[in-house]
Amino acid sequence: MKKALLGVALILAVGATAVAQDELASTVTIVNDSDWGIHYLYLSPTSDNEWGPDQLGDATIAPNGGTFLLHSIPCDTYDVKLVDEDGDECVVGAVDLCLDDDTWHITNAKLLSCEGYGD
Repeated sequence: MKKALLGVALILAVGATAVAQDELASTVTIVNDSDWGIHYLYLSPTSDNEWGPDQLGDATIAPNGGTFLLHSIPCDTYDVKLVDEDGDECVVGAVDLCLDDDTWHITNAKLLSCEGYGD
């Protein structure tokens, strides 16, 4: 009987932890208002030295209004790397994602500035 109660308590504790983590997760809608398609999107906790997997998978974010939804992003501070259709990279460091439902708008000016071509 004690083993059965311990098992139920353990399941409830694990379930409560999963719910707490989901409540801290972020959702980000990315809107590509630039003239270039976004072909890769990487996230990596700022403390990591390697990029995480490509968040887009087989998808691309079309230019001029295409969107992509990132969901269930664990609470952390991230570096973000976008790669456009020309292979140009844009890296933004120390993006805090915790308890956020946010929208990121990628514009020509922001993309070019990030790549080192604009103001």
